[in-house]
Amino acid sequence: MKLDQFLRRFFYLCATCSLTSHLHASTIDDADDIDQKDVNAVREWINTKRQVTVRELGGALSISGEVRTEFQSTAEVRDGVKQRGTGGATTLPTNAFDIEVNLMLDYRTENSWGSIKLEFDNDAGIISGTLNKLKLERAYWGVRAIDGDTYSFDIEAGRRRMSTIVDSKIEFNNFFDGLWFKYDQGYDPIGDLYLHAGVFIINENKNQFGYLGEIGILNVGGTGLYTKYSLTDWNTKDLHNRVDNQRYDFLVSQLLIGYKFLPSKLQKIVQIYLAGLWNSNAHKLRITHHKRANWGGYLGVSIGEIRKKGDWAFDINYQVLAAQCIPDFDVQGIGLGNSNDSGFYTSNVRGGGTHNTRKTAGGNVNYRGFQMTLDYLLTNQLNMQQSWQQSITLDDSIGPFRRYKQYEIEFIYGF
Repeated sequence: MKLDQFLRRFFYLCATCSLTSHLHASTIDDADDIDQKDVNAVREWINTKRQVTVRELGGALSISGEVRTEFQSTAEVRDGVKQRGTGGATTLPTNAFDIEVNLMLDYRTENSWGSIKLEFDNDAGIISGTLNKLKLERAYWGVRAIDGDTYSFDIEAGRRRMSTIVDSKIEFNNFFDGLWFKYDQGYDPIGDLYLHAGVFIINENKNQFGYLGEIGILNVGGTGLYTKYSLTDWNTKDLHNRVDNQRYDFLVSQLLIGYKFLPSKLQKIVQIYLAGLWNSNAHKLRITHHKRANWGGYLGVSIGEIRKKGDWAFDINYQVLAAQCIPDFDVQGIGLGNSNDSGFYTSNVRGGGTHNTRKTAGGNVNYRGFQMTLDYLLTNQLNMQQSWQQSITLDDSIGPFRRYKQYEIEFIYGF
């Protein structure tokens, strides 16, 4: 009898524990379980991929890289005050040394592809050096949705530099995190027509997106003439703040015309290009001295291409960029150094801080200057690149008066 009583109590205890644990589990957020199932499913899928070789997949995997050593000598003056080096207004050095490594992985099948680029860009030095500057420069996949005889339509999603998908010497310094659609069509003998467009994330916390597109015709009539028109829309959301809205009040058009040819005597490819930019959303504001400073442009020529040992390439261009032409955080051109990382509308180029006045408006806009770049292949793998750029304030009635100069030499070993 005592054994039966013990067994009854034991079974009762087990049933109670089972019911209690079930009730406790039901109080856990179901989303956590679903997320964990998703994670486990993805892990299992990835593990199956690890067991398959590239040869079995049928695609082509390429692994490449770059090792870069870089020296920069920079001079920057703001209203007569030196900004860099000993006694400068900022802690940035006049002479800077960088060590950089880029790792690139690309995989392609007949109708799909993926691309990755990791950048390790660190300052040199035992005391001044850094060891932790890692950046995801590129991570996207693509598929060919339509593959016709003379046309194609591709869809890509992920991250890459805007400057790698649209053409400009002045703008597109940001990352494109979003969807990119590409339509390409060959029209003989007119030329090669393309239309590329997409949507990118500006700030996911505010559900803020931007739009970018470029249309162009290459090698018009087989002459080497080309033209490209791009449009970028940053003004897509009311942020309920006057200055924040001004920071994104840009609808930027760029028209680029170029001509590429091979002179018989030089036997080097020569390219001449001219571009104009216009922000149609700009308004006359107090900070711009009650005028629309919404235009920009550049003119340049490049000679040569680098493919093998002894090859060289040279480019020189002149740039002009008014204060309201493109967002101060999207400037890819020469700029003005901007060592204090200021914006045009706010004291911080990424927003926040104090609101600027006409006297304090900074950023990398409102400049004119020129840039020269020379590449020379010392070996098939080692490129020596030298550049010189200098600029000065375009409109001295807007913001502080600034001067900027920089020489850079970089050795790039590719493998």
